[in-house]
Amino acid sequence: MLILSLLAGLFTGRSFFFNLAYMFVGLMLISFIWAWLAVRWITIGRKTRARRAQVGRQLEEIFIVRNRAIIPKLWLEVRDHSNLPGHRASNIVPALGSHASYRWRVQTNCIARGEFQLGPVTLVSGDPFGLFVSPRKLNLTSRVVIYPETIPIRYFDLPIGILSGGEARRRRTHYVTTNAAGVREYVNGDSFNRIHWPTTARRNKLMVKEFEIDPLVDIWIFVDFSANSLVESPNLKRINKTGPALPNGERIPPSTEEYSVVIAASLAQYFTELDRSLGFAAYTPHREIIQPDRGDRQLNRILQTLAVARSFSIYTLQQMLILETPYFTRGTTLIIVTSSLDTSWVTEAQTLTSRGIRPMCIFVDPYSFDGQYRSDEMQSILQLAHIPMIVVRRNDDLASVLSQKHI
Repeated sequence: MLILSLLAGLFTGRSFFFNLAYMFVGLMLISFIWAWLAVRWITIGRKTRARRAQVGRQLEEIFIVRNRAIIPKLWLEVRDHSNLPGHRASNIVPALGSHASYRWRVQTNCIARGEFQLGPVTLVSGDPFGLFVSPRKLNLTSRVVIYPETIPIRYFDLPIGILSGGEARRRRTHYVTTNAAGVREYVNGDSFNRIHWPTTARRNKLMVKEFEIDPLVDIWIFVDFSANSLVESPNLKRINKTGPALPNGERIPPSTEEYSVVIAASLAQYFTELDRSLGFAAYTPHREIIQPDRGDRQLNRILQTLAVARSFSIYTLQQMLILETPYFTRGTTLIIVTSSLDTSWVTEAQTLTSRGIRPMCIFVDPYSFDGQYRSDEMQSILQLAHIPMIVVRRNDDLASVLSQKHI
């Protein structure tokens, strides 16, 4: 319309068309300045209730947009660029008056494990005539870790001799356990709930109880994340082809990697709830060794490691066992979670029994994920080697399978 007005003024010489052209120029100039000012003096805050969530649960965020200018804002669009699957935080903000604010809440169902980025945010607005759109990028970023799903296990059958006949280890500890080892004199810093009052009354001085760790031996979870053990269903979908796996209609993505992660996470939760001393070892692909410990803090360490674990390791399961098992103490129970069809690691596991280490295997059957991988030979070799085994297949009820007695 500006060009037409100028052409009409040049051809006709009438001032009306020139005045009309000047009006259009002024309108465009005012619209441009309006659009530029529309995204200024705006602040956006995003509050994440927790930086950690778990598959199957919800992640909640609260967004607050404030107009710190005297001039009202007619409309605002907030575009969120988070890479968390299923996270839809973008929103249209209605008219904001002077020094007004607007908030909204976003709840996202966590469907994939991993570490994800929340943000950045792009703020978009324009003029009332729709001539100009002005974007403004805000670097509002944070990281969130999505833990893998855990399946409640009712009972897990450990190798014979570990529970009631396991090797006792006498070691004093600074925290309170169910195993009292003796008494000693009170020193500054001792908790009053450790005072043994009968002995205190008898000796006429403060005496406190000493404790030792549970005499049951350590349990180690050893997960195989070697690249040559990975088997996935052809229809598996991943973010950006190599990123986190998506469920694709199934509760657990059809990958031996994902099943191994869920199994290890579920076992970690089970033994932590029993207050057993639990260790963890894996190459994810970086070497991750978590020394045996108890409590929720230990469980969080293991879940955080499993959240980002991927089957990229160049080491085979046999090589990993050779590298790590020399540091295991006698009497340790070693739970190996693998889908490897390489029988060489079984020989290495057999040698552990001569050192008093009791291995058992949770075998994620690759044949159930891709029919070209036959696993009958591996299962037969494990039986011949007298290594206790539980076989897990695709779409199995993990709670029932893990709770059954091993073969």
